[in-house]
Amino acid sequence: MSDDLHRRLSNFVDWIATDSEREEDLRDRANNIRKSISTKAKDDSLVVRATPSSGSFATRTGLRRHMRGESEVEGQDVDVPFVVAPKTKDEERVESLLARFDTYAAESHLDTERETTKSSVKLKFTDNVNYDLVPMFATKDPERQIIVRSDGERRETSVQKHVEFVRSRTQKSKATPGCVAFNDMVRLLKWWRCFREAEGRTVKELPSFLITLLAAHAFDHRGVRAKYGETMADWLGFLARQVRRRARIGFNDFAAAQRAPSAPSGQVWEVYDPVNSENNVVDKWSGVMCDELGGWLDDSRDAMYEAIVAFDDDRENDGVECLVRVFGAPVRHHSEGD
Repeated sequence: MSDDLHRRLSNFVDWIATDSEREEDLRDRANNIRKSISTKAKDDSLVVRATPSSGSFATRTGLRRHMRGESEVEGQDVDVPFVVAPKTKDEERVESLLARFDTYAAESHLDTERETTKSSVKLKFTDNVNYDLVPMFATKDPERQIIVRSDGERRETSVQKHVEFVRSRTQKSKATPGCVAFNDMVRLLKWWRCFREAEGRTVKELPSFLITLLAAHAFDHRGVRAKYGETMADWLGFLARQVRRRARIGFNDFAAAQRAPSAPSGQVWEVYDPVNSENNVVDKWSGVMCDELGGWLDDSRDAMYEAIVAFDDDRENDGVECLVRVFGAPVRHHSEGD
């Protein structure tokens, strides 16, 4: 029965998500990191204006576990932004800023492994939880920031509005009859992404931000059904058509704060950041990459509909094998529940 399919996918969502006790621990650790790094910055005369909550942790779309090849591993990434107000030319150089944050991290977390990326300093704890310290520049608007990468790219963003973008859809989905929440659909698509990336030929990485935008596009046009299976099948089919058509994807949540692109960019595909319409998050994509993503979505849509039919026909084992084609082998056992 389809109720068995919904039960299995509900159990699977619970398994990939972070439980409430662990969420509280992660939040406490993030707050301690904010305090310790901010103290070091203050001692170094660097002005930190704010440390807003951000990313998948703030929107409750994160994964507690990830796929690596055929196996699932524990692990979670938590973003910790630091909005700074530079007072000197040196403080405006991202290389200098990252070096200072690396020093703050080293002094406040002596035994913790660190890694510097293009735009952050990553604290890598032994329990496979990583905290990304992301310095950003303040603007006149307290809800907008400038993120700068070590390659010189500067981009206006809004931590607060990105969080609102997801939370508003989650709230709307919970007001819809049924049990399907937008944030949990994002989780399922992120897990699906992890599984498909392992076999990618040209698409080696589907960024979490892109997954969130595609989920939002599907939600805005299709809403959510009463159950996970029907919603997932519907979204996969809708997104497959959008990608195949190279549909231009944008959002009007914060229209007053952004300028719509005046003309097509000439790029193969366009998916725009809801808080910065000049930021096409797929500007480097090729037609071959779009075709591969469209193929993944097509195949997964077919498997989901086959799963629905199998469960409706009381062929649970066949239905589960269809789910494996979408989410990988872990769904076979971790959808059973206690």
